[in-house]
Amino acid sequence: MLDLLYRDEHLAIVNKPAGWLVHRTPLDKGETRFVLQTLRDQIGQHVWPVHRLDKGTSGVLVFALSAEVARTLGQAFESGDGLQKTYRAVVRGWPADEGLIDHPLKRMPDDMRTERMEVQPAQSRFATLRRFELPLPHSQPQQGFASTRCAEVALEPLTGRRHQLRRHMKHIAHPIIGDATHGKGPLNRDVAELIGLQRLWLHAQSLTLPHPVSGQVLGLASPLPGEWGLWDAFAWTCHEINPQVGIALTPYL
Repeated sequence: MLDLLYRDEHLAIVNKPAGWLVHRTPLDKGETRFVLQTLRDQIGQHVWPVHRLDKGTSGVLVFALSAEVARTLGQAFESGDGLQKTYRAVVRGWPADEGLIDHPLKRMPDDMRTERMEVQPAQSRFATLRRFELPLPHSQPQQGFASTRCAEVALEPLTGRRHQLRRHMKHIAHPIIGDATHGKGPLNRDVAELIGLQRLWLHAQSLTLPHPVSGQVLGLASPLPGEWGLWDAFAWTCHEINPQVGIALTPYL
């Protein structure tokens, strides 16, 4: 059963577990866990996905309870107008304390838009929260490092492009740990062995959006999953977030 964060006659907002697909896809025929079908059965009515979270990403996920509401919110999510989304991630290396990534992204082909490949503006903000030194000298043997650097960051996408945060962090040479597409396979495997868990270390932590019917501002939050505490053993230092960045921090479970 899914954890419902909010529900009314127009919306159902859930806490998506890591490792679940939002809906069935021919790209992952062996998967059996789907948020859409599970939510539909759980509340006993049809639901429409408003946006996506990748299979490995956990956190706040919005569904509409009518096609009209789905269209309205889908447009808002793509443009980013009126929305504020914050994420937590663990990335390779030590990024700057904070920054803005302003890097256009090519629209990715998928089962919904196979013909459109134009380049779209894309912006994301980040703030470094903690830095880690991992005892993994073999991750980059060609450079002779005695350890591997990683960092926990808060992320705020200002636009809504597919895989935006994953592609933006790769663009600044700090890919998200556990990202099989945009990250580093050997490092992902080494970290999974060290931590004792294989996952994409990306969590949709909070979402603020205007209600598509009433206009009331909704604020939803998904606490960090318990496995985030596995990183505590490797904390090297902490960084206080710059209030100007505007990304609120949430305590660990």
